[in-house]
Amino acid sequence: MRRSTASVSPSFLSALLSCRHFSVARICRCPSPVHGSHRWVCGISDSLSNNTLNASSSSPNRLMLFSTMAGTILVQARDPAKLNMEILNAIDERRYIDTWKLYEQHMQMEGFPRKSVVNRLLTGFAESLDVKWLEKAYAMVEQAFEESKQNLLEKEPLIYLSLGLAKCGLPVPASTILRKLVETEQFPPVTAWSAILAHMSQTAPGAYLAAELILEIGYLFQDGRVDPRKKSNAPLIAMKPNTTAFNIALAGCLLFCTTRKAEQLLDIMPRICVKADANLLIVMAHIYERNGRREELKKLQRHIDEACNLTDIQFRQFYNCLLTCHLKFGDLDSASNMVLEMLRKAKDARNSLAVATLVLETARNDNRAFTARISGPNLSQNEPEGSHKDRLIEHQIISYDEFSRDRNFVKIGNEAKEVLLSLLAKLQTQVELITTEHGILQPTEKIYVKLVKAFLEAGKLKDLARFLIKAEKEDSPVSNDDSALVHVIKSCISLGWLDQAHDLLDEMRFAGVRTGSSVYASLLKAYCKANRLQEVTSLLRDAQKAGIQLDSSCYDTLIQSQVLRQDTQGALDLFKEMKEAKIPRGGNPEFEQLVEGCAGNAEAGLMAKLLREIREGQKLDSGVHDWNNVIHFFCKKRLMADAEKALAKMRSLGHTPNAQTFHSMVTGYAAIGGKYIEVTELWGEMKSLASSATLKFDQELLDSLLYTFVRGGFFVRANEVVDMMEKGNMFIDKYKYRTLYLKYHKTLYKGKTPKFQTESQLKKREAALSFKKWIGLC
Repeated sequence: MRRSTASVSPSFLSALLSCRHFSVARICRCPSPVHGSHRWVCGISDSLSNNTLNASSSSPNRLMLFSTMAGTILVQARDPAKLNMEILNAIDERRYIDTWKLYEQHMQMEGFPRKSVVNRLLTGFAESLDVKWLEKAYAMVEQAFEESKQNLLEKEPLIYLSLGLAKCGLPVPASTILRKLVETEQFPPVTAWSAILAHMSQTAPGAYLAAELILEIGYLFQDGRVDPRKKSNAPLIAMKPNTTAFNIALAGCLLFCTTRKAEQLLDIMPRICVKADANLLIVMAHIYERNGRREELKKLQRHIDEACNLTDIQFRQFYNCLLTCHLKFGDLDSASNMVLEMLRKAKDARNSLAVATLVLETARNDNRAFTARISGPNLSQNEPEGSHKDRLIEHQIISYDEFSRDRNFVKIGNEAKEVLLSLLAKLQTQVELITTEHGILQPTEKIYVKLVKAFLEAGKLKDLARFLIKAEKEDSPVSNDDSALVHVIKSCISLGWLDQAHDLLDEMRFAGVRTGSSVYASLLKAYCKANRLQEVTSLLRDAQKAGIQLDSSCYDTLIQSQVLRQDTQGALDLFKEMKEAKIPRGGNPEFEQLVEGCAGNAEAGLMAKLLREIREGQKLDSGVHDWNNVIHFFCKKRLMADAEKALAKMRSLGHTPNAQTFHSMVTGYAAIGGKYIEVTELWGEMKSLASSATLKFDQELLDSLLYTFVRGGFFVRANEVVDMMEKGNMFIDKYKYRTLYLKYHKTLYKGKTPKFQTESQLKKREAALSFKKWIGLC
C-alpha cells in the first residue's frame, strides 16, 4: 500500500529543531482526500502556519510540532467504513489476532465500531471457545457499559457470549452478562439462561452464582408481583425460573456442599409457583438430609410413596437420605427397623412367585430401554444417563447462525437437560447405605457398620445384639463363625472393648444362637493378655455351658498365663485337661490373620470396615441437630427472641453451636433488619470457637455475615470477613456486594475528609474506603 508523504526542507527542520520550547499540535484531518483512504494530517496549528513559519519568530514557545523525525513526516489515517469491513472479514475468516488489531485501531480513531460489527465481534469470539478471545469479548461488553454505550449490544449476542463463557469455565463473567441483561430489561428466556446455569454449575463458584441468580430473578416474581395478563409483561414472564432451572441450581449446590443456599431456593419455590417433578423431589430429599431436616423428609415420604413415575434409583436415593437422617439424630430404633423391614421384603420377594414375574418384567424394561438408547442417543450402558454427552457438550458450541435461527432456544435447552442428567448421575454415586436388587431395596454392609458403631457408642448392647440376630434370621443364613454379630464381637476385642464383647457374647448365648469356638478363644486370649483372671474363669464357665470346646491355642495361652504367675500346679492341671480331652496341637489362626489384615489396611469384610469407621469416624452429637432444627424454625418464622432462648438452652446443655446454628441466627437477624449489634456479638463468639477448633467456618456462613455487615455499614467487620474468606480461598460474589453498596451507601464518604475526626471515625472511614476499593468502586 502506498503511503502519502510530505517533503520538508532542511531549513524548515533546522528551524523547528532550534526551538527550545515546543508542544505537539492537535491532529486534525484536512478537508480534501489524498490517495483514496489516506489524508493529510496537519501537524501545525493555524497560529503556526500564519505567524511562526519564520525560524526567527519572537514567540518560539507557540511553535507546535507533530514530528521531529528528520527527512519525512509519515502520517496514515484509515477510513472507518473500510475498517469496519476489514474487521468483519477477519472475524468471518477466524483471524482473531488481526480482528483484534483492527478493532483497537477503530477504537483509537472513532471509538466503538457500528452496532452490527460490535455484535459480530462478540459472537465470533464466542464461537472460538477460546478463553483468551472470550475474555476480550467480555472486556468489550464491560467497556460498553462503562461508557454508557450498552445500546450497541443486542440481547441474543450477549446470551450467546454468556453461554460460551459458561462452557469455558468462566462463570463470573457469564453471570455478570445475565445480570446486566436483567438490569437493562432485555430479559433472557428461561430456556436460554437455564442452559447457561447448567454449564456454570460444573464448578463450585458457578454453582454458587447459579443459586444467586435464581434468587435474584425469582425475587421479581414472588407473591404474584408480575401480572401475566398484561402483554407488556410477556418477555419478563418468559424469564421466570422453571423446574429445570431449579433442578440444575439445586444439584450444583448439592455437589459443591452449599446446601443452606439450596434450602433458600426451596423456600422461594412455592412463592413463585414452581411445581416439583420426580427429579426435584429426590434433590429435595438430599438437601433435607444434608441439613438435618428430618421432619421435612417424613413429610416428603408421602409424596415419594404416592409418586408413580419414580425409578428404582430414585427410591434408593430417598430412603438412603431418610436412613442417614435417622442416624444423624441418633434414632437407632427407626434406622434398625428400616433395615429389618427391607430385609423382610427382600426375603418375601425371594420366597414368592412374584419374584419371577418381577425379574421378567425388569428384563423386559431393560431391553426396551436398551433398544430406545440404540435407536435414539448412542449411550454407553456403563455410564449414568446423561454423562455420555457431558464431555462433548463442554467442548463444542453451536454456530451463532444456528443459535439465532432457533428462536425458542430448543437446542441449548436440550443441552441443559443433558447436563442436568449428568449432575443427577453424580448424586446417585453418593448413595452408600442402600442398594436395589430386582427393584427391592436392600441394606449394604455400610449401613451395618454405621448402625453397629452408633449402638456401641450409645452403649445399647442388648439392642445391638437383638437387631443383628433378627437381621441374620431375615437375611441369608451364614455360618456361626461368620455372622455379623461374631464380626462385631471380634471388632470389639480388637479395639480393646472386652466388656462389650463379653456382653454381646452373653446376649448371643441367651438368645440361643450358637457360635463356634473362635470367638471364645479370641476373647479368652485378650483377657489373659490383660491379666484379667476373674473374667477368664467366668468365660471358661460360659464356654462349658454353651458346649464349646476350646482349641489348643487357648490352652497354650492359659498355661503360659499360669506360668507367668508362677502357678506351676495350675499349669500342669491345664496341660492334663488338654491331654485328656485329646485336643490336637496347632491352634486356630483365623482371628490373628484377620486382625493383621485390618492392621495393614487390607480389606477384610465387615470387621475391617467397622474398625476403620470407629477409629476414623467422629462421634455424632445428635442433640446439635435437634437444637439446630428448633433454632431454624424460630428464625424462619422471624421469632428471634425465641431463637435466642433456644440457643442459650442449647449452650447450657453442653451442645456446641456449629456453622449451621450460626447461619440460621445470622439470616434470621438479617431478615428482620436492624440487628447488627447482635450479629456482631455472634461474630465475636464464632471467632472464639474457631480459635479453639470447635467451629469450622464455611462459605455460606461467612457470606451471610458479609451480607449483613455490608447492609448495615459495618465495614470494619466486613473487611475481617473478606480477609477470612480470601485466606480460605472461598469464592466471593463481588458483583452482589458492589450492587449492595451502591444501593445503601452510594453517598457514603463522598465529600472531603473532615479536618477533625476521632480515632473511631477515622477507622470507620478507612474501612469503608478499603471495602469500596475492594469491590472496584475506587
